[in-house]
Amino acid sequence: MIKYVDTHSHLYSEEFNEDILLVIQRAKENGLIKILLPNIDSASIEPMFSLCQKDDIFYPMMGLHPTSIDQNYKEELKKIQAHIDDKSIIGIGEIGIDLYWDTTFIKEQIEAFEIQVIWALERDLPIIIHNRKSFDEVFASLIKIKKERRINKFKGIFHSFSGDVNQGRKVIELGFKLGIGGVVTFKNAKIADIIKEFDLRDIVLETDSPYLSPVPYRGKRNESSYIPLIAEKIAEVKETSLEEVGRITTENVFEVFSLYLQPKS
Repeated sequence: MIKYVDTHSHLYSEEFNEDILLVIQRAKENGLIKILLPNIDSASIEPMFSLCQKDDIFYPMMGLHPTSIDQNYKEELKKIQAHIDDKSIIGIGEIGIDLYWDTTFIKEQIEAFEIQVIWALERDLPIIIHNRKSFDEVFASLIKIKKERRINKFKGIFHSFSGDVNQGRKVIELGFKLGIGGVVTFKNAKIADIIKEFDLRDIVLETDSPYLSPVPYRGKRNESSYIPLIAEKIAEVKETSLEEVGRITTENVFEVFSLYLQPKS
């Protein structure tokens, strides 16, 4: 069986409360060996850790999502910071800047993003970045920190990458992988053409469950067991085998997360 990793899934959300054990079973039956869980805010911490206790397939990350940032963001950051040194945390995320829904707190979003990137650098943890209508702002913050901290490269994932080829190259040059999910299966999806320009070594798979289900489940609840559908589309676009997509994207995850994704004792 081909082995896969879902690098971005919110299976701890309430949409899965009634059938999470079946969701886990389906994931394993479809080759999932690891599912990475990015945090959203202080309210999602307990459900995320609780899910990790149910099965060793799950690995938690810690971060404050940009759409959860408001005038009380400093208090939220304190709650997030209280957990980032937990030995089970494998990355800082989901963090970033989102100017699609609301631009009211853009200054606060940028500050919170930069604070959390520095937390990751201080702990040598990968960064999982959310950016929506905000590539320039995210990139500017990363370049600023890169210069200030005098680092060669970051490590992490640009979640649900939706930029153009030039932006993809900039991201990869900074040390990040491109997170590719269900959108790649959508009819006339631009990302399908864009990933033709990149090596499989630059790509990791994700679902963003329960959102952005791949075809033929578009519009329905997403789950990690749909990862092979995303891999199949990438194999088609890249004109390679499904086995090759599974092997390389899984190797990429271990490269990004280094020792943080070794089997649990």
